Amino acid sequence: MPDSAQTTPPTRPEPSDRSARSVRPGPSVPSPRHPTTPVDRAFLNLGRCRPDVRWDSGGVAYLSGPPPALADLRAYVGHRLGELPLLTSRVQGGRRSWWQPDADFAVDRHVHEVVADGPAGWDSALDTALDAPFAPGAYWGMWLVHGHAPDAYALCYRFHHACQDGSAAALTFRVLLGKGEPSARPVPGRSRRAGAPRRVGAAVGLAAKCAADTLAVQRHRPDTAFTPSGERRLWRGRVPAGTLRRIGTASGGSAHDVHLAALAGALSAWSARSGVPLPRVTAVLPVDARRPDEEQTWGNRCFGLPLKLPVRIAPAQPDGSRDGDASLRRLEQVMAATRKLRGETWRQAVQDLVRFMPGHLTEWYLRRVLSPRVTNVMATSMPLADKGSLGETRVTGTALLPLLVPGHLLGVGLSFFGDWAEVSFLADRALPLGELLPELWEQAVGELEESSAPG
Repeated sequence: MPDSAQTTPPTRPEPSDRSARSVRPGPSVPSPRHPTTPVDRAFLNLGRCRPDVRWDSGGVAYLSGPPPALADLRAYVGHRLGELPLLTSRVQGGRRSWWQPDADFAVDRHVHEVVADGPAGWDSALDTALDAPFAPGAYWGMWLVHGHAPDAYALCYRFHHACQDGSAAALTFRVLLGKGEPSARPVPGRSRRAGAPRRVGAAVGLAAKCAADTLAVQRHRPDTAFTPSGERRLWRGRVPAGTLRRIGTASGGSAHDVHLAALAGALSAWSARSGVPLPRVTAVLPVDARRPDEEQTWGNRCFGLPLKLPVRIAPAQPDGSRDGDASLRRLEQVMAATRKLRGETWRQAVQDLVRFMPGHLTEWYLRRVLSPRVTNVMATSMPLADKGSLGETRVTGTALLPLLVPGHLLGVGLSFFGDWAEVSFLADRALPLGELLPELWEQAVGELEESSAPG
């Protein structure tokens, strides 16, 4: 990313009258209109049917240094939006809708600030940014959160899920704040004509399996663990990214597998501490469906797959003998469930489903897979960048904000930034003992590290 003075705001605001007028994005070549995807239309319809639900995801970047003035931040974001044309687009049309440049776009309708009332007001200010509505007609928003300390602030970025998915949001992070290359995202190779029949069979098979997984639990009525308050809270934890990768490599899996196994262990411990029973925990796993040559795209390019988390692990075999450490058995069960997802065949099938599945079937499936009768946790992970900065201020930490729908227990995000794997738990503030979850996850990672160490 360029880091010249032209593209970064001063760390200490200078007198400016920019706040008195709308800030327009920097010059860019107008994009032709781009058709919405079935996933876009499904989320837009969900938003129209359930306007009371926040159909948004996002992330928070924590920075060390004096915060910029709001006017300067708006000017900076406006300058960089030429590299992110989706964010200056809007949906037009009816059933055959498309994304096209928004002639009335103004940065000051999208970039806002929340000022904390001193050091004790940090949590309240961040909560305000998490729950603030978008401006009418806007698909995204950014909140500058500061006032709790002279040399620290945060940027909270949220987007409607019809506008972006996690991979596109990670690109937004890298354009605005990131430096260095992100970790490689797993994508299928370029398609070959000779493999078309096999691809069709794989896509149909995956669609049938996904539909069967959602229908198999349609009679399940989830218990109400708590009475929601309607306000979200964010809790964070972190471990060295190398720790997750070493455990995954030693076990023949991935860092994401280790994260999911640790999540299962953390939820098991949390259930025992909080008194909230967890007879079944099924997570929605968003899977990136972009082609290898795609990164900047209009709309959503992900597909959600359900995965049962092994929260409840039998302590021993029927004959009374131990069957290895419980944490490792959780990891083995997760890897057995995700093994196909790591293969090119299924990733290509996911890509084909997102591109070619009819819109009404896509919306039916999304409604099913997000229903608390089918899943009750959103679990996502995303590589971000090696490092990040804004002017002279440095990004010191990150947190993903997963989609949190009514009836779900919580959303869990794992972001890889620099040398750290940072876990975030987003839940209703009424969730009992939710603040314990990051520590319990860190402890579960530690148990996996100890159990997987060579004897």
